[in-house]
Amino acid sequence: MPSVPLRPAKIAVARNGVGAYIFQCRKMVFHYCERSGSSQGMIEYLKNGLVQFARKNPQIEIVVKPRPSKHPVIRGIYLNGNDKVICVRNLDTATIAEKVHQIRDSSGKKADKRFKKPVLSTTESVRGIWSPFHTKQHVI
Repeated sequence: MPSVPLRPAKIAVARNGVGAYIFQCRKMVFHYCERSGSSQGMIEYLKNGLVQFARKNPQIEIVVKPRPSKHPVIRGIYLNGNDKVICVRNLDTATIAEKVHQIRDSSGKKADKRFKKPVLSTTESVRGIWSPFHTKQHVI
């Protein structure tokens, strides 16, 4: 009986959103200064809004670190290894909550260039194709 080569089983390609959605943000780090006036909104958010956000999103690791004499920032670290940093100086708690949701919902990919298509033209250049024979000959 001839042997029939076995074909590998087809493996379904995982697509985020089919079945279960996995947030790409795995960790959020909140930096703030305890004395700075630009951190007042961040301190209020840490006291009031962060606990609710952490309860709703248990899959995201939350880290709070004081950073003396610096403006407050929120750093999102993603599954693909990239990170995104947003400065939240002098912002109120509602705006900071929007920024936190923006970091949570972001994919972590770097921004691509919008216009990648090459320039198409009937003429290759306005001045034409350069050639070394267009200039004066050099005398040595």
